[in-house]
Amino acid sequence: MLYLLSPAKRLDYETPVPAAVERRATLPRFSDRAAELIALLRERSPAQVASLMKLSDVLALLNVGRYAAWQRAADATNSKPALLAFAGDVYAGLQARSLKTADLDWAQRHLVILSGLYGVLRPLDRLQPYRLEMGTALPNAQGKDLYAFWGDRIAVALNEQLAASRGAVVVNLASVEYARAALRPALQARVVECVFEDWKDGRYRVISFFAKRARGLMARWAIEHRVDTPAHLAQFEAEGYAFDARASAPQRLHFRRRVAAA
Repeated sequence: MLYLLSPAKRLDYETPVPAAVERRATLPRFSDRAAELIALLRERSPAQVASLMKLSDVLALLNVGRYAAWQRAADATNSKPALLAFAGDVYAGLQARSLKTADLDWAQRHLVILSGLYGVLRPLDRLQPYRLEMGTALPNAQGKDLYAFWGDRIAVALNEQLAASRGAVVVNLASVEYARAALRPALQARVVECVFEDWKDGRYRVISFFAKRARGLMARWAIEHRVDTPAHLAQFEAEGYAFDARASAPQRLHFRRRVAAA
C-alpha cells in the first residue's frame, strides 16, 4: 500500500539534517527528467517566471536563482531529504524530524511525494530547492503543460513500487492538482480517498488549512502504525478527527471533527 502526498511551496534548508538520516539519503528516480524541465525554466527571465507561476517579482527572482543553481548531481552540499525539506501545512502535521529511523525506512517504501519537477519522490530522496507546481502550463516537447510532460510515467512508477508492497492500494492524501498526475488509467491499483472535514456553519466541510495538516497527521499515523490495509485506516484518530462510517464508502473515507484541537 502506498500513500500519496503533495509537496509544499515552503521549504526548510536551514535546519540541519541528522547524520543518521543524511547517511540514508537517496537519489530521485527521475533526475534526468527534472533536468529537462530545469533547462526549459532557465530559458525564462524573472518576469516570464513571475507571469508563468503568478509569483511576485521577489519570488520569481529567487526561483530563477534556484534554477540556475540546480545540478543533476545532488549531494549533501546542495540538497536535503525531501521529507525534511518540505515545510508546509501537511509537513507540520507529519513532523518528520521526530520520526525514528525505522519509521523513515518504512516511509521510504510506502510514502510517495508527488512533484511537478521530480515526478515522484521518496521521503529520503535528495531535493534541491525549486518552485514548479504540477498545474503549471509550461510548454514542453510532450505538450502544453506538466501533465503532458509526465504522462503515464508517474502511474507506471507507482505500479512498480506497489509490486514490492502488500496489496495494490493507493491512499490518496494529495491535492486534486497533484493527484491528477498520478491517478490515471495506467495506474493498476485500488484508490482510497481520505477526506478530512470540520464542522462549520451548521455542516461538515473541508477547510483547506485544517485538511492539509490532517493529511500529514494521517501520513505520520500510518507510518508509526505500519498501516498496510485499507480497513486499518478507519482506526485513525488525531487532533479530534475520527472516522465517520455513515458518511464513508469503501473508496472514500471521511474523517470528521466538531471542534479543532487547541
